[in-house]
Amino acid sequence: MLSKAFKQGLGLALAMTVLAGCSTTDHNAEADAAAAERAAASAQAAAAAERAALNAQTEAAAQLDSVFYFEFDSSVINADSRATLLAHAEQLKSSGASVRLEGHADERGTREYNMALGERRANAVRDFLTLQGVSRSMMESISYGEEYPAVVGGGESSYAQNRRVELK
Repeated sequence: MLSKAFKQGLGLALAMTVLAGCSTTDHNAEADAAAAERAAASAQAAAAAERAALNAQTEAAAQLDSVFYFEFDSSVINADSRATLLAHAEQLKSSGASVRLEGHADERGTREYNMALGERRANAVRDFLTLQGVSRSMMESISYGEEYPAVVGGGESSYAQNRRVELK
């Protein structure tokens, strides 16, 4: 067995060796500090660029229409909506964000029929986005039927605004 004094001396020698090996000159310390500052500045610049890209995506999304209208008793996406949906598809693919597709119908028809029609409309938009390369797992379809009208009242102008799918 080694004596206690020998063990303590050996530990002290080992600690001194480690400290001596870790000591640097002032020149190396300055170079290390400068390198650390450059790395920190580079990381900050990368974070700022990422924030700017995210803000640009958010602004682009805000400028895109997020409500798509349908003809009476139809779940066919009209030509006007296709271009905007293509832009949404590109944005969703690049951002990886998820989206909820809310289908709506006007008040004509039974409650059950309008729920099914709202679902067909939401699914039509989902299927279109899927064909453009958006992952189906990023989208949720839901139907509200006639329950949440955008405009209350009778008449074709009100009905037309209630036949819609909203991207949220």
